[in-house]
Amino acid sequence: MNKKLSLFLLSLLLLTLSSCVTETEFADNPQGNFEALWKIMDEHYCFFEEKGVDWDEVHSRYAQQIDNSMTESQLLEVLGNMLAELKDGHVNLYTSFDTGRYWGFHENYPSNYSDTLVNRYLGTDYLLTNGFRYRILDDNIGYVSCQSFSYDIGAGNLDNILLYLAPCRGLIIDLRQNTGGLLTSAEELAARFTNEELLVGYMQHKTGKGHSDFSSLEQQTLKPGKGLRWQKQVVVLTNRQVYSAANEFVKYMKCCPQVTIVGDRTGGGAGLPFSSELPNGWSVRFSACPMYDRDKQSTESGIDPDISASLSTYDFMMGFDTIIERAREFLATSLSSTVQ
Repeated sequence: MNKKLSLFLLSLLLLTLSSCVTETEFADNPQGNFEALWKIMDEHYCFFEEKGVDWDEVHSRYAQQIDNSMTESQLLEVLGNMLAELKDGHVNLYTSFDTGRYWGFHENYPSNYSDTLVNRYLGTDYLLTNGFRYRILDDNIGYVSCQSFSYDIGAGNLDNILLYLAPCRGLIIDLRQNTGGLLTSAEELAARFTNEELLVGYMQHKTGKGHSDFSSLEQQTLKPGKGLRWQKQVVVLTNRQVYSAANEFVKYMKCCPQVTIVGDRTGGGAGLPFSSELPNGWSVRFSACPMYDRDKQSTESGIDPDISASLSTYDFMMGFDTIIERAREFLATSLSSTVQ
């Protein structure tokens, strides 16, 4: 990303990690906590209009369920249900005894993933570094399982992985089950698959308390990574649990040359999260800065694959991962046509 955008993202991360949104004081009782939460979301959440949520109507409906004699568990249930109206996996309410959450972006769909099958492809002698599991499959296709962007990847780690897989005819990056983490890690990995700077999308930030108060679109660019860069075909495998920073990685990769996405639609999660606190000390996280693809389309609800594929019951019984096999088939066909 360019320097201006990098500084902007850094400031957002610092805000997320070290501070909370300042709010008007409310009483520390169920009614006060309800009003505080509704107001925080009303003034700072970024997807009301995109999701078509009438937040005033939501307030009227849930206010009737609040009673100052209710227990903490009952309050969490009501507040959690209210937040779930947004259908946003980045919206969470954290307490000392439970977490209010919405995971419908993947729980309402087939998983299209099996640890048993993936372990069959990896075997027991795969290589492991900084969360990446990788090996060369028997058809000379490189396979990398990347299930999290929660840690800094490290340039040395990527150099070693790509150097080991360099003799391969093509590469499969299995992103399934990756629910995100650090945007910087997603960017660092994607940067190894382009030789030129690319426009990969846009982002905005809130400029006021109104639901439509946003800055102008700011460009997101992906610069070629320093170190080894992959020059052959790549297939990225996706399912509905690909979310947040992993969703952004797919957005970046769709802009890179020789990259094909295979699997199910991603889960989405295109809003950078901020956090705030209720009078009782509970913490709420919410989407505050919307992000878009290079065509200025929101990816909050996910990104479609180039080639749709799902696990079949027959393949599972036979010990094959349909999505991995579809990727291998695609690479074999593409490589064959290239040679001809």
